[in-house]
Amino acid sequence: MTCIGFLSVAPVVEESMAPYVADAVAALEEFGVEYETTPMGTVIEADDSEELFAAAHAAHEAVGAQSDRVETFLKIDDKRGVDQRAGGKVDRVEDELGRDARSDAGGGT
Repeated sequence: MTCIGFLSVAPVVEESMAPYVADAVAALEEFGVEYETTPMGTVIEADDSEELFAAAHAAHEAVGAQSDRVETFLKIDDKRGVDQRAGGKVDRVEDELGRDARSDAGGGT
């Protein structure tokens, strides 16, 4: 069974958040959870909610070690009794669309 979460950890600072996000991602790696970082947050896959909460807490604390104020958002999809993967959820949407679930407008940083 896999528990999927969407995590956003952000210090309240004026400068770039990239170093803080890197620390949060490094903390996730310590737990061995699967993750994918996006521009707005990180999708995490863990065996269960306990592992997901622990990994999210570690990311929160990693950012908090460098900042006086941290805002953390965690959304969890815990479909018990079903083995689910984040990629599989996207695959099903793409099957319905008949194409990739992203625009071809490009862009970048």
